Amino acid sequence: MTKKEKINFLIDYFQATNPDAKTELHYKTPYELIVAVILSAQCTDVRVNKITPAFFKKYPTVYRLAETTQEQVFELIKSCSYPNNKASHLLNMAKTVVSLFDGKIPDTREKLEQLSGVGRKTANVLLSVAFNKPAMAVDTHVFRVSARLGLSPKAKTPLETEKTLVKLLPGKILPKAHHWLILHGRYVCTAKKPKCESCGLTTTCSYFQEKQKK
Repeated sequence: MTKKEKINFLIDYFQATNPDAKTELHYKTPYELIVAVILSAQCTDVRVNKITPAFFKKYPTVYRLAETTQEQVFELIKSCSYPNNKASHLLNMAKTVVSLFDGKIPDTREKLEQLSGVGRKTANVLLSVAFNKPAMAVDTHVFRVSARLGLSPKAKTPLETEKTLVKLLPGKILPKAHHWLILHGRYVCTAKKPKCESCGLTTTCSYFQEKQKK
């Protein structure tokens, strides 16, 4: 199977099995999404979704968040991982959005990466999820699944995987493909015990084909 045939097979499969793939983080606005994504670092979406309702009730806008203190933010998010660091990131992010971007979450990677707690991966999540732009965020799930499927077998870093996927996948499909790969890695192609017996991609999966030879 050629790389193009593999890509077409994967797109057809995910379009059929998960046509409405989207983030499992709960949000309504770009502001709410950036808060949720910052909180999600090394923390489950389930935990984040338990934290954000009270958070957004107290801080419904970036302006309200920018006016509070790190201690108050900490009290609302202390059940997530690294709450001290995340409280600092959230507060400084809000202050920068207010002071530099007129209270609007920016929609370019360059500007997003000026915000505290926002690296390339988080910026790409915002671009693809909040603004539907052709960006590919690579987390551990995307990195693992892409390698196993044979899409990015030589990639050593998330950036290399990102660049490979952006070249391989049609731009219009990137925002959805990001979720396809994450969800597949989260529920099927898991790190320690991938559920190959229930996966519909085994005929095109490099990892599975190699496993069968052993």
